[in-house]
Amino acid sequence: MTLTTVLLLAAALIGIGVYGALSQQSFVMLMMGLELMLNGVMLAAIGFWAMSGAGAPEGQLLTILVMAVMAIEMAMGFALVVAVYRGKQADVTESIADLKG
Repeated sequence: MTLTTVLLLAAALIGIGVYGALSQQSFVMLMMGLELMLNGVMLAAIGFWAMSGAGAPEGQLLTILVMAVMAIEMAMGFALVVAVYRGKQADVTESIADLKG
């Protein structure tokens, strides 16, 4: 597998994630879009790391950092979704208009 193929796959994941995050109104689908974008970034980082200097630890550290960001994002996102659902009984963005500025 070449670096071009990996980067095209990463770009496809990021594109699908952007589309999912911008086109969906459900909180869970928004978070899934964000996860796809982060997975695309992580795949690109792994591809660059594997093709450039497989022995260097910087690529692994960047991947672990992205995975930590993904875990934090999911934990905070689901906590926010549960709090909004308990307070407003809403699971889509359109039904919580009072959060707008």
